[in-house]
Amino acid sequence: MSRGGPAHRAYSVVVFVILAALDNVAIGIVPPLYGSIGADLAVGEGHIALATTVMFLISAVAAIGFAYVGDRTDRKPVLVAGTAIWVLGTAWSGLATSYPSFLTAQVVAAFGLGGVASVSFAVVSDLISPRRRGLVMSFWGLSQGVGTLAGTLVGGILGHEDWRRPFLATAAAGVVATLAYLLTYNVPRGDSQPELDGVEYDERIHHEDLPLILKRRTNIWLILQGGTAQIAFGSLVWLPILFRARAEDQGYSTGTAVLVGTIFATVFQVGAALSILGGLAGDRLQRRTPRGRALVAAVGVLAAVPFYVVLFFVPMKITVPDGAGTGAVIRGVLTNVVTEPTVAASLVIAIFALMLTSANSPNWFAMIADVNPPQHRGTVYSLGNLINGAGRAGGNALVGVAFRGLAGAFPPPLNYAVGLAAFQLFFIPTGIMYWLASRTVAKDMSETHAALLAVAAEQESSADGPDGDVGGDPAVVVQGLAAEQDPGAVR
Repeated sequence: MSRGGPAHRAYSVVVFVILAALDNVAIGIVPPLYGSIGADLAVGEGHIALATTVMFLISAVAAIGFAYVGDRTDRKPVLVAGTAIWVLGTAWSGLATSYPSFLTAQVVAAFGLGGVASVSFAVVSDLISPRRRGLVMSFWGLSQGVGTLAGTLVGGILGHEDWRRPFLATAAAGVVATLAYLLTYNVPRGDSQPELDGVEYDERIHHEDLPLILKRRTNIWLILQGGTAQIAFGSLVWLPILFRARAEDQGYSTGTAVLVGTIFATVFQVGAALSILGGLAGDRLQRRTPRGRALVAAVGVLAAVPFYVVLFFVPMKITVPDGAGTGAVIRGVLTNVVTEPTVAASLVIAIFALMLTSANSPNWFAMIADVNPPQHRGTVYSLGNLINGAGRAGGNALVGVAFRGLAGAFPPPLNYAVGLAAFQLFFIPTGIMYWLASRTVAKDMSETHAALLAVAAEQESSADGPDGDVGGDPAVVVQGLAAEQDPGAVR
């Protein structure tokens, strides 16, 4: 495997995808275990939910600092440090014997998770060409969704008897992934940008660049949309609780109900795997119009709202062996998907809803890379992630308050259904902001291409002397890049 060759680059992408998945496993294992952890640490579920909320916020804030350092320095040591920190915090969480210790451990883990998310995004964006950004970013985004699902599954299955197991198992997996990461390709900034082909690009972010970042109007909409989108997404971490409450309402014991809730929530989220279709659709439409990715994301999140609302109210008849082992309960749930029409209907609706909202993720990632030069991408991603974290934390916290407030008028599980349905309406302003981004993205892309070409021309001029070829008129090259969007140009 030659260093920097196709095989080494492919290996690097795979490792980054795995790291992104493990980051989200570390977050996803907690919600299914709110009751178990709270009971063992002598606190209520709300205290453990607070730890998740704090985790969202800390990781989002930490991401800004890590991203800025990554955009200024060698990114590999920054990523190693971030991974080591979240592994330490996750292992500590599994060993905690008191609530203050558990909360502190979650804060430590969150700090490291913020660093890995922001810096790895900048590296991945440099590994892939603009023509395939939507597709590859869909895999990177999918890995995060799969990680969250895996965290829910690992938390419920490994943790339904001992809540500590999933934390320790995830930390061990993080150690293995860190060792694998040490062998990845150290990607140069701008490595995949066609404007910089053959040019050594050594630009770094500076303090005075923040106004330039915010001057790109598309960045504003890409950053702000996460505030409302993540309120809706943040509420969905309570999906296992909705299904658990449905199982308890039908008379199942708490242990079986936890398993049922975890498995149903996992099965119903398989639609997130179809984010690949959203990435492909964004790539295809982007070749026709620079508005392509933004329009795909806008339509996706808006069209998903009615599917989500219906999902939470479809009645489900759950038939599993109460008090049986994990394997028997899993088989019972999977059998329900085939034998119970209400469960099958819920699954179909959930797949459509998640497929539509999942178009958001790869196109968001790709647009950040499209409209920003390489030295700004990690920082822009982290700013978006800060708003995402605040929205997700808000959704996670506020929906719990809404459930308790609704319990007086709607007994469980109906209070959970009403609360979750109401929170999906936050996708509507998200769709509007993507549409607004579609109106500015062409101008911002053109200016960024021109700026990169100017840097390349300046370096070539310096290398060739005052009479050397400076690479042509940047405006002409930008027009050539736009022509590549035409479907006929696809090789």
